[in-house]
Amino acid sequence: MFFRDIVPVQIMGDPPTFLGLSEDHSLNPDIVIIPVPYELTTSYGQGTEYGPEACLRASAQVELYDPRLSQDLPAGAVIRTEAAWSSDAGTLQEQLNSVTEYLSKWLSNDSIFPVVLGGEHGLLPAQISAIKNHPELEGDLGKLTIIQFDAHADLRDELNGEKWSHGCAARRSLDRGVGQIIQIGVRAWSREEANFSQNDDRVKTHLASEILDVSRGQKDWDSLMNELSSLSGPIWISVDIDVLDGHLVPSTGTPVPGGLSWWHLEWALARIFLSKNSIVLGADVVETVPDIEGSLTPFTAALIATRLVGGHIHSSIQ
Repeated sequence: MFFRDIVPVQIMGDPPTFLGLSEDHSLNPDIVIIPVPYELTTSYGQGTEYGPEACLRASAQVELYDPRLSQDLPAGAVIRTEAAWSSDAGTLQEQLNSVTEYLSKWLSNDSIFPVVLGGEHGLLPAQISAIKNHPELEGDLGKLTIIQFDAHADLRDELNGEKWSHGCAARRSLDRGVGQIIQIGVRAWSREEANFSQNDDRVKTHLASEILDVSRGQKDWDSLMNELSSLSGPIWISVDIDVLDGHLVPSTGTPVPGGLSWWHLEWALARIFLSKNSIVLGADVVETVPDIEGSLTPFTAALIATRLVGGHIHSSIQ
């Protein structure tokens, strides 16, 4: 598929590139990194609009070697960091439409693997609209499964009077026709969301309390791993970094204690990419806020994005 003889060179540029790699824009990209500093409905901590740039800058400190590939990234793939989305649209809906329009040329292209860096999670429905015309979907979002790593279910019908809030992102994605959402790591949700998940066959929620339960956690974890291995059809991976425990992401939009470990997330992502009957169309990493002190949160976000890129490359050569 790709895998040209390219020697990786890490640089510190401005604007920053993903992993600090030098980029040759004369080549058609295999993987695009798309910064979307969208933040309009955050309800607690703010600053996710600065997350994409912080993630890109932190990514220059990530080790390039990928043990699965036994070589350094980009492992022959062409990675391109796109210019950040921006819009001066006057309304929330116009902003979301602008995100969809901006992302469409990459998310509807089956020769490109896109990784979107947010921004708040409220941009998820805009991404789903952008991917609708992907050749694997043929205009039918009912074929798509979203794997949502998140501390929150995001299944509210509205939050603070806003139906397009980040707390409604999964619900609005279902409204747009998505066939299934598998949620992993949820530990903060409303009665409305719990009832919706329990009564809607399109949603399956794996609570963090079940995965981490000391008495039965291994059994639930093994069941989840088997479920991910048996996935089929097109998949979009959405990683809200607050799925991880707070000591790994001390600065995020809506932090919640009791999250997953790094290895829970890494193993789950690996299992998704290795599922033989599914194809991952793309992914997002959202809700990154630059740390006031230190740089752990954007570095963790950058490492997640790196694992997504490596997972795609690895699955493409299996």
